[in-house]
Amino acid sequence: MRVKRYVVSALPEAVSLIRSELGKDAVILNTKEIKVGGFMGMFRKKKMEVIAAIESNQASPPAKPQRNPNPQVDAVVEQILQTAQRTVTAVMEPPVVLAAEPQKEKLEREQYIIDEIRDLREYMLKLSKQQSSLSAMSEHLVVLREHLIEQEMEPQWIERLIQTISDKQAEEKIDYSKEQVWEHAAELLEEWLQPYSGSSISSQVRVVHFVGPTGVGKTTTIAKLAAEQTIKHGRKVGFITSDTYRIAAVDQLRTYANILNVPLEVVFSQMDLPRAFKQLEERELIYMDTAGRNFRSELHVSEVNSLLQTTEPNETVLVLSMTGKTKDMSAVANHFCKYGVRKVLFTKLDETSVYGAIFNLIMNFELLPTYMASGQTVPDDIEKFQVDSYVRQLLGSNSL
Repeated sequence: MRVKRYVVSALPEAVSLIRSELGKDAVILNTKEIKVGGFMGMFRKKKMEVIAAIESNQASPPAKPQRNPNPQVDAVVEQILQTAQRTVTAVMEPPVVLAAEPQKEKLEREQYIIDEIRDLREYMLKLSKQQSSLSAMSEHLVVLREHLIEQEMEPQWIERLIQTISDKQAEEKIDYSKEQVWEHAAELLEEWLQPYSGSSISSQVRVVHFVGPTGVGKTTTIAKLAAEQTIKHGRKVGFITSDTYRIAAVDQLRTYANILNVPLEVVFSQMDLPRAFKQLEERELIYMDTAGRNFRSELHVSEVNSLLQTTEPNETVLVLSMTGKTKDMSAVANHFCKYGVRKVLFTKLDETSVYGAIFNLIMNFELLPTYMASGQTVPDDIEKFQVDSYVRQLLGSNSL
Protein backbone atom coordinates (compact mmCIF):
# COMPACT_ATOMS: atom_id res chain seq x y z
CA MET A 1 0.00 0.00 0.00
CA ARG A 2 1.23 3.47 -0.89
CA VAL A 3 0.45 6.08 1.79
CA LYS A 4 0.95 9.82 1.42
CA ARG A 5 0.41 12.77 3.74
CA TYR A 6 -0.89 16.13 2.52
CA VAL A 7 -0.96 19.43 4.41
CA VAL A 8 -3.38 21.82 2.73
CA SER A 9 -5.51 24.84 3.46
CA ALA A 10 -8.80 23.08 2.74
CA LEU A 11 -10.09 19.60 1.91
CA PRO A 12 -10.96 20.31 -1.77
CA GLU A 13 -7.32 21.20 -2.38
CA ALA A 14 -6.25 17.80 -0.97
CA VAL A 15 -8.84 15.92 -3.05
CA SER A 16 -7.48 17.53 -6.22
CA LEU A 17 -3.89 16.58 -5.32
CA ILE A 18 -4.82 13.01 -4.33
CA ARG A 19 -6.66 12.36 -7.59
CA SER A 20 -3.83 13.74 -9.69
CA GLU A 21 -1.03 11.93 -7.82
CA LEU A 22 -2.60 8.68 -6.55
CA GLY A 23 -5.51 8.28 -8.93
CA LYS A 24 -9.30 8.07 -8.61
CA ASP A 25 -9.11 4.77 -6.64
CA ALA A 26 -7.22 6.33 -3.74
CA VAL A 27 -8.98 6.56 -0.37
CA ILE A 28 -8.70 9.12 2.43
CA LEU A 29 -7.69 7.39 5.68
CA ASN A 30 -7.78 10.33 8.06
CA THR A 31 -8.21 14.10 8.27
CA LYS A 32 -7.48 16.46 11.12
CA GLU A 33 -6.84 20.10 11.77
CA ILE A 34 -3.26 21.08 12.64
CA LYS A 35 -1.36 24.30 13.23
CA VAL A 36 1.89 25.06 11.45
CA GLY A 37 4.49 27.82 11.32
CA GLY A 38 4.44 30.73 13.69
CA PHE A 39 7.05 32.06 16.07
CA MET A 40 7.61 30.69 19.57
CA GLY A 41 4.20 29.08 19.56
CA MET A 42 2.42 32.21 18.38
CA PHE A 43 0.86 33.26 15.05
CA ARG A 44 0.45 29.67 13.93
CA LYS A 45 -1.82 29.03 10.94
CA LYS A 46 -4.58 26.46 10.74
CA LYS A 47 -4.06 23.75 8.13
CA MET A 48 -5.71 20.46 7.23
CA GLU A 49 -3.68 17.22 7.41
CA VAL A 50 -4.99 14.54 5.08
CA ILE A 51 -3.68 10.97 4.93
CA ALA A 52 -4.49 9.11 1.71
CA ALA A 53 -3.52 5.70 0.40
CA ILE A 54 -3.79 3.42 -2.62
CA GLU A 55 -3.01 -0.26 -3.11
CA SER A 56 0.48 -0.73 -4.60
CA ASN A 57 -0.80 -3.09 -7.29
CA GLN A 58 -3.27 -0.56 -8.59
CA ALA A 59 -2.56 0.55 -12.11
CA SER A 60 -1.36 4.08 -12.67
CA PRO A 61 -4.19 6.50 -13.36
CA PRO A 62 -4.90 6.75 -17.09
CA ALA A 63 -3.84 9.90 -18.86
CA LYS A 64 -6.61 12.44 -19.11
CA PRO A 65 -7.99 12.92 -22.62
CA GLN A 66 -6.93 16.13 -24.23
CA ARG A 67 -9.58 18.70 -24.97
CA ASN A 68 -9.65 21.94 -26.82
CA PRO A 69 -9.20 24.77 -24.32
CA ASN A 70 -12.07 27.20 -23.85
CA PRO A 71 -10.84 30.24 -21.88
CA GLN A 72 -14.32 31.45 -20.98
CA VAL A 73 -15.47 28.07 -19.66
CA ASP A 74 -12.17 27.46 -17.87
CA ALA A 75 -12.45 30.82 -16.14
CA VAL A 76 -15.98 30.06 -14.95
CA VAL A 77 -15.00 26.58 -13.72
CA GLU A 78 -11.98 28.01 -11.87
CA GLN A 79 -14.21 30.59 -10.22
CA ILE A 80 -16.66 27.88 -9.14
CA LEU A 81 -13.87 25.74 -7.69
CA GLN A 82 -12.51 28.68 -5.75
CA THR A 83 -15.98 29.45 -4.40
CA ALA A 84 -16.42 25.82 -3.36
CA GLN A 85 -13.03 25.85 -1.62
CA ARG A 86 -13.85 29.02 0.30
CA THR A 87 -17.26 27.60 1.26
CA VAL A 88 -15.87 24.31 2.58
CA THR A 89 -13.06 26.11 4.46
CA ALA A 90 -15.52 28.50 6.07
CA VAL A 91 -17.79 25.67 7.16
CA MET A 92 -15.02 23.39 8.49
CA GLU A 93 -13.36 26.06 10.60
CA PRO A 94 -14.88 25.86 14.10
CA PRO A 95 -16.84 29.05 14.78
CA VAL A 96 -17.00 30.85 18.08
CA VAL A 97 -20.42 29.95 19.50
CA LEU A 98 -22.19 30.03 22.81
CA ALA A 99 -21.92 26.79 24.80
CA ALA A 100 -25.71 26.32 24.75
CA GLU A 101 -25.95 26.37 20.97
CA PRO A 102 -23.25 24.11 19.45
CA GLN A 103 -25.73 21.63 17.97
CA LYS A 104 -27.81 24.35 16.31
CA GLU A 105 -24.71 25.96 14.82
CA LYS A 106 -23.51 22.60 13.52
CA LEU A 107 -26.83 21.93 11.77
CA GLU A 108 -26.85 25.41 10.23
CA ARG A 109 -23.30 24.95 8.89
CA GLU A 110 -24.20 21.54 7.44
CA GLN A 111 -27.28 22.96 5.72
CA TYR A 112 -25.23 25.88 4.42
CA ILE A 113 -22.68 23.67 2.71
CA ILE A 114 -25.40 21.38 1.32
CA ASP A 115 -27.18 24.38 -0.25
CA GLU A 116 -23.93 25.76 -1.67
CA ILE A 117 -22.93 22.42 -3.21
CA ARG A 118 -26.43 22.00 -4.68
CA ASP A 119 -26.28 25.46 -6.28
CA LEU A 120 -22.80 24.79 -7.69
CA ARG A 121 -23.91 21.43 -9.07
CA GLU A 122 -26.94 22.96 -10.80
CA TYR A 123 -24.79 25.70 -12.30
CA MET A 124 -22.26 23.20 -13.58
CA LEU A 125 -25.04 21.10 -15.14
CA LYS A 126 -26.43 24.20 -16.83
CA LEU A 127 -22.98 25.15 -18.11
CA SER A 128 -22.42 21.62 -19.35
CA LYS A 129 -25.72 21.63 -21.25
CA GLN A 130 -24.86 24.96 -22.86
CA GLN A 131 -21.48 23.65 -23.95
CA SER A 132 -23.06 20.47 -25.34
CA SER A 133 -25.61 22.54 -27.21
CA LEU A 134 -22.93 24.77 -28.73
CA SER A 135 -20.80 21.75 -29.66
CA ALA A 136 -23.73 20.12 -31.46
CA MET A 137 -24.70 23.34 -33.21
CA SER A 138 -23.66 23.74 -36.82
CA GLU A 139 -21.22 26.47 -37.79
CA HIS A 140 -23.93 28.46 -39.57
CA LEU A 141 -26.26 28.34 -36.57
CA VAL A 142 -23.42 29.57 -34.35
CA VAL A 143 -22.86 32.51 -36.70
CA LEU A 144 -26.60 33.30 -36.70
CA ARG A 145 -26.69 33.14 -32.91
CA GLU A 146 -23.72 35.51 -32.56
CA HIS A 147 -25.26 37.94 -35.04
CA LEU A 148 -28.57 38.09 -33.13
CA ILE A 149 -26.68 38.61 -29.85
CA GLU A 150 -24.94 41.59 -31.46
CA GLN A 151 -28.39 42.84 -32.54
CA GLU A 152 -29.40 42.72 -28.85
CA MET A 153 -32.24 40.27 -29.37
CA GLU A 154 -33.19 38.73 -26.04
CA PRO A 155 -31.74 35.26 -25.30
CA GLN A 156 -35.15 33.59 -24.99
CA TRP A 157 -36.02 34.49 -28.58
CA ILE A 158 -32.56 33.62 -29.91
CA GLU A 159 -32.60 30.17 -28.32
CA ARG A 160 -36.15 29.52 -29.52
CA LEU A 161 -35.17 30.47 -33.09
CA ILE A 162 -31.96 28.40 -33.07
CA GLN A 163 -33.71 25.38 -31.54
CA THR A 164 -36.52 25.51 -34.10
CA ILE A 165 -34.10 25.58 -37.03
CA SER A 166 -31.98 22.84 -35.42
CA ASP A 167 -35.07 20.65 -34.98
CA LYS A 168 -35.97 21.12 -38.65
CA GLN A 169 -32.47 20.04 -39.65
CA ALA A 170 -32.77 16.92 -37.52
CA GLU A 171 -36.23 16.14 -38.89
CA GLU A 172 -35.05 16.47 -42.50
CA LYS A 173 -31.75 14.72 -41.64
CA ILE A 174 -29.61 17.28 -43.47
CA ASP A 175 -27.22 20.08 -42.57
CA TYR A 176 -28.47 23.41 -43.85
CA SER A 177 -26.17 25.66 -45.82
CA LYS A 178 -25.61 29.23 -44.67
CA GLU A 179 -28.24 30.47 -47.12
CA GLN A 180 -30.76 27.91 -45.89
CA VAL A 181 -30.16 28.81 -42.23
CA TRP A 182 -30.75 32.51 -42.91
CA GLU A 183 -33.75 31.76 -45.09
CA HIS A 184 -35.38 29.69 -42.35
CA ALA A 185 -34.53 32.38 -39.78
CA ALA A 186 -36.22 35.04 -41.92
CA GLU A 187 -39.31 32.88 -42.42
CA LEU A 188 -39.67 32.17 -38.70
CA LEU A 189 -39.15 35.80 -37.66
CA GLU A 190 -41.73 36.98 -40.19
CA GLU A 191 -44.15 34.31 -39.00
CA TRP A 192 -43.78 35.38 -35.36
CA LEU A 193 -44.20 39.08 -36.19
CA GLN A 194 -47.09 38.65 -38.61
CA PRO A 195 -49.87 38.83 -35.96
CA TYR A 196 -48.64 42.33 -35.02
CA SER A 197 -48.16 43.69 -38.55
CA GLY A 198 -50.46 45.73 -40.71
CA SER A 199 -51.25 48.25 -37.99
CA SER A 200 -51.44 51.92 -38.77
CA ILE A 201 -53.01 55.06 -37.37
CA SER A 202 -56.71 54.46 -37.80
CA SER A 203 -58.56 56.54 -40.37
CA GLN A 204 -61.63 56.37 -38.14
CA VAL A 205 -60.21 58.50 -35.31
CA ARG A 206 -60.21 62.28 -35.17
CA VAL A 207 -57.61 62.80 -32.41
CA VAL A 208 -54.21 61.11 -32.29
CA HIS A 209 -52.05 61.56 -29.18
CA PHE A 210 -48.30 61.08 -29.40
CA VAL A 211 -46.49 60.16 -26.19
CA GLY A 212 -42.90 59.22 -25.43
CA PRO A 213 -39.71 60.25 -23.62
CA THR A 214 -37.83 63.49 -24.27
CA GLY A 215 -35.77 63.61 -27.44
CA VAL A 216 -37.37 60.69 -29.30
CA GLY A 217 -38.56 62.95 -32.14
CA LYS A 218 -42.30 63.27 -31.47
CA THR A 219 -42.60 66.80 -32.87
CA THR A 220 -40.76 66.03 -36.11
CA THR A 221 -42.76 62.82 -36.53
CA ILE A 222 -46.03 64.71 -36.11
CA ALA A 223 -44.94 67.16 -38.81
CA LYS A 224 -44.11 64.29 -41.20
CA LEU A 225 -47.50 62.62 -40.68
CA ALA A 226 -49.36 65.93 -40.94
CA ALA A 227 -47.59 66.74 -44.21
CA GLU A 228 -48.61 63.35 -45.59
CA GLN A 229 -52.26 63.93 -44.65
CA THR A 230 -52.46 67.52 -45.92
CA ILE A 231 -50.36 67.25 -49.08
CA LYS A 232 -51.12 63.69 -50.24
CA HIS A 233 -54.64 63.20 -48.90
CA GLY A 234 -55.92 66.77 -48.70
CA ARG A 235 -57.24 66.45 -45.14
CA LYS A 236 -57.70 69.38 -42.77
CA VAL A 237 -55.25 68.86 -39.93
CA GLY A 238 -54.87 70.72 -36.62
CA PHE A 239 -52.17 70.67 -33.94
CA ILE A 240 -52.41 70.71 -30.14
CA THR A 241 -49.31 70.76 -27.96
CA SER A 242 -49.03 70.34 -24.21
CA ASP A 243 -45.25 70.30 -24.33
CA THR A 244 -44.91 73.59 -22.48
CA TYR A 245 -41.95 72.32 -20.45
CA ARG A 246 -39.74 73.18 -23.43
CA ILE A 247 -40.40 76.52 -25.17
CA ALA A 248 -38.30 75.30 -28.10
CA ALA A 249 -40.74 72.42 -28.64
CA VAL A 250 -43.69 74.82 -28.99
CA ASP A 251 -41.70 77.02 -31.37
CA GLN A 252 -40.66 74.02 -33.44
CA LEU A 253 -44.24 72.79 -33.86
CA ARG A 254 -45.43 76.35 -34.57
CA THR A 255 -42.85 76.59 -37.37
CA TYR A 256 -44.14 73.36 -38.92
CA ALA A 257 -47.72 74.60 -38.47
CA ASN A 258 -46.95 77.82 -40.36
CA ILE A 259 -45.23 75.94 -43.20
CA LEU A 260 -48.13 73.51 -43.57
CA ASN A 261 -50.77 76.21 -42.94
CA VAL A 262 -52.11 74.21 -39.99
CA PRO A 263 -53.67 75.85 -36.87
CA LEU A 264 -51.91 75.24 -33.53
CA GLU A 265 -53.38 75.36 -30.01
CA VAL A 266 -51.26 75.33 -26.85
CA VAL A 267 -52.69 73.81 -23.65
CA PHE A 268 -51.20 74.04 -20.16
CA SER A 269 -53.55 71.65 -18.37
CA GLN A 270 -56.48 69.33 -18.89
CA MET A 271 -58.83 72.28 -18.29
CA ASP A 272 -57.56 73.95 -21.50
CA LEU A 273 -58.48 71.01 -23.74
CA PRO A 274 -62.19 71.89 -24.32
CA ARG A 275 -61.17 75.36 -25.53
CA ALA A 276 -58.54 73.88 -27.87
CA PHE A 277 -60.96 71.38 -29.37
CA LYS A 278 -63.53 74.16 -29.82
CA GLN A 279 -60.99 76.22 -31.77
CA LEU A 280 -60.22 73.21 -33.99
CA GLU A 281 -63.78 71.96 -34.43
CA GLU A 282 -63.60 72.31 -38.23
CA ARG A 283 -60.45 70.19 -38.47
CA GLU A 284 -60.87 66.60 -39.71
CA LEU A 285 -57.78 65.31 -37.92
CA ILE A 286 -55.98 66.60 -34.81
CA TYR A 287 -52.46 65.58 -33.82
CA MET A 288 -51.61 66.22 -30.16
CA ASP A 289 -47.97 66.53 -29.03
CA THR A 290 -47.36 65.75 -25.34
CA ALA A 291 -44.46 66.66 -23.09
CA GLY A 292 -41.52 64.30 -22.94
CA ARG A 293 -40.86 63.17 -19.37
CA ASN A 294 -39.01 60.44 -17.50
CA PHE A 295 -41.58 57.81 -18.40
CA ARG A 296 -39.72 55.11 -16.49
CA SER A 297 -41.71 56.68 -13.66
CA GLU A 298 -45.34 55.50 -13.61
CA LEU A 299 -46.34 58.78 -11.95
CA HIS A 300 -45.28 60.79 -15.01
CA VAL A 301 -47.10 58.34 -17.28
CA SER A 302 -50.24 58.85 -15.20
CA GLU A 303 -49.91 62.65 -15.47
CA VAL A 304 -49.67 62.53 -19.27
CA ASN A 305 -52.50 60.01 -19.48
CA SER A 306 -54.80 62.52 -17.77
CA LEU A 307 -54.33 64.84 -20.76
CA LEU A 308 -55.44 62.17 -23.21
CA GLN A 309 -59.04 61.99 -22.05
CA THR A 310 -61.50 63.14 -24.70
CA THR A 311 -64.95 62.21 -25.96
CA GLU A 312 -63.69 62.40 -29.55
CA PRO A 313 -62.76 59.15 -31.38
CA ASN A 314 -59.06 58.90 -30.53
CA GLU A 315 -56.02 56.71 -30.13
CA THR A 316 -52.56 57.03 -28.61
CA VAL A 317 -49.23 56.21 -30.27
CA LEU A 318 -46.09 55.58 -28.23
CA VAL A 319 -42.96 57.03 -29.89
CA LEU A 320 -39.63 55.37 -29.11
CA SER A 321 -36.16 56.18 -30.42
CA MET A 322 -33.81 53.43 -31.57
CA THR A 323 -30.95 55.34 -29.91
CA GLY A 324 -32.43 54.59 -26.48
CA LYS A 325 -31.41 51.69 -24.26
CA THR A 326 -33.49 48.54 -24.65
CA LYS A 327 -34.01 48.31 -20.88
CA ASP A 328 -35.30 51.89 -20.70
CA MET A 329 -37.61 51.42 -23.70
CA SER A 330 -39.03 48.27 -22.11
CA ALA A 331 -39.74 50.13 -18.86
CA VAL A 332 -41.54 52.92 -20.74
CA ALA A 333 -43.56 50.46 -22.84
CA ASN A 334 -44.53 48.50 -19.74
CA HIS A 335 -45.94 51.61 -18.01
CA PHE A 336 -47.93 52.80 -21.03
CA CYS A 337 -49.30 49.32 -21.73
CA LYS A 338 -51.01 49.48 -18.34
CA TYR A 339 -53.13 52.31 -19.75
CA GLY A 340 -54.04 50.38 -22.88
CA VAL A 341 -51.48 51.94 -25.24
CA ARG A 342 -50.56 49.33 -27.86
CA LYS A 343 -49.51 51.22 -30.98
CA VAL A 344 -45.86 52.20 -31.31
CA LEU A 345 -43.78 54.25 -33.74
CA PHE A 346 -40.00 53.86 -33.95
CA THR A 347 -37.72 56.80 -34.82
CA LYS A 348 -34.03 57.48 -35.61
CA LEU A 349 -33.40 54.20 -37.41
CA ASP A 350 -30.69 55.99 -39.39
CA GLU A 351 -28.69 56.53 -36.19
CA THR A 352 -28.19 52.87 -35.31
CA SER A 353 -27.33 49.51 -36.83
CA VAL A 354 -28.85 47.48 -33.98
CA TYR A 355 -32.50 46.54 -34.45
CA GLY A 356 -33.18 43.71 -31.98
CA ALA A 357 -34.98 46.02 -29.53
CA ILE A 358 -37.88 46.40 -31.97
CA PHE A 359 -38.43 42.64 -32.02
CA ASN A 360 -38.15 42.39 -28.21
CA LEU A 361 -40.68 45.16 -27.61
CA ILE A 362 -43.20 43.82 -30.11
CA MET A 363 -43.03 40.25 -28.83
CA ASN A 364 -42.76 40.98 -25.10
CA PHE A 365 -45.50 43.64 -24.91
CA GLU A 366 -47.59 42.70 -27.96
CA LEU A 367 -47.12 46.19 -29.37
CA LEU A 368 -48.46 47.06 -32.81
CA PRO A 369 -45.79 48.86 -34.90
CA THR A 370 -47.19 51.61 -37.12
CA TYR A 371 -44.33 53.58 -38.70
CA MET A 372 -40.54 53.60 -38.92
CA ALA A 373 -38.91 57.04 -39.10
CA SER A 374 -35.37 58.06 -39.99
CA GLY A 375 -33.79 61.43 -40.66
CA GLN A 376 -35.19 64.96 -40.30
CA THR A 377 -36.64 65.52 -43.76
CA VAL A 378 -40.32 66.48 -43.75
CA PRO A 379 -42.50 64.93 -45.15
CA ASP A 380 -40.09 62.16 -46.20
CA ASP A 381 -38.00 59.82 -44.01
CA ILE A 382 -40.99 57.93 -42.66
CA GLU A 383 -42.71 54.77 -43.88
CA LYS A 384 -45.20 52.24 -42.64
CA PHE A 385 -43.81 49.26 -40.75
CA GLN A 386 -43.27 46.30 -43.06
CA VAL A 387 -42.37 42.94 -41.53
CA ASP A 388 -40.20 41.69 -44.40
CA SER A 389 -38.31 44.97 -44.63
CA TYR A 390 -37.66 44.98 -40.89
CA VAL A 391 -36.46 41.36 -40.84
CA ARG A 392 -33.95 42.19 -43.61
CA GLN A 393 -32.62 45.00 -41.44
CA LEU A 394 -32.40 42.70 -38.41
CA LEU A 395 -30.55 39.93 -40.26
CA GLY A 396 -28.33 42.43 -42.07
CA SER A 397 -26.18 41.63 -45.10
CA ASN A 398 -26.59 37.90 -44.44
CA SER A 399 -30.31 38.00 -45.27
CA LEU A 400 -31.48 36.98 -48.70
